[in-house]
Order: sequence, then structure tokens, then C-alpha cells
Amino acid sequence: MLIIFGILIILACVLLGFFVLIQNPKGGGLSGSFGGIGNQVIGVRQTTDVLEKGTWILAAVIAVLCLTAPFFIGKTSRAANTAPTAVERASGGQPVPQQAPAQLPAPAPAPNKK
Repeated sequence: MLIIFGILIILACVLLGFFVLIQNPKGGGLSGSFGGIGNQVIGVRQTTDVLEKGTWILAAVIAVLCLTAPFFIGKTSRAANTAPTAVERASGGQPVPQQAPAQLPAPAPAPNKK
């Protein structure tokens, strides 16, 4: 389920970036570079309104997807991501009792030189 959310979020982000780049920010932009060809071909008179609404809608979709995705993270997903340690694999999944660390021998005393 999280993969679906990830794909939808990435798709919405790409579309949002496209909408932002083609908007006409008061005197220029990609939509102004074509001289109104888009309005004649597509048939939309107020392209800026459509682009602005699309920007807000996509931003809201991204926000909703990002806020709802964590609710689909189950306990099984979290447990599946933790790999067993080498000790757990060697013991066949049985609990291994903890051992105290080995004591190192004390260093020999230095000889007294008088």
C-alpha cells in the first residue's frame, strides 16, 4: 500500500512542478513564450485560472497523501524491515542468554628500579 502512496505522491509532485513552470508570472514564463498558441489549440480562454486551480488541487492532493500514508504503516511492515542478527540466525530464532564480557588479565606490575 505504501508503494502506491509513494507513486501517487511522486506523480503529483511532477505534475505540480509542470504546472508551476508553465504559469505566467506577470510578464513571462513558458506560457507567454508561445504567444497564445496554447489558447487557440486547447480552446481554454483563461489558461491562468486553470493552471492556478490545478496548482492548488495538486498541492492539496500531495498534502492529503502525505498525511494519510502513515496510517497504512502496520506493525507487520515495521517488523519485516528488521533483519535478524547473526546470533539470532545461528540459534534458530531462540533467545540467546547474555554473557558477561570476558575479563582481561591485570597488567603485570612494573619492576621497581632503585
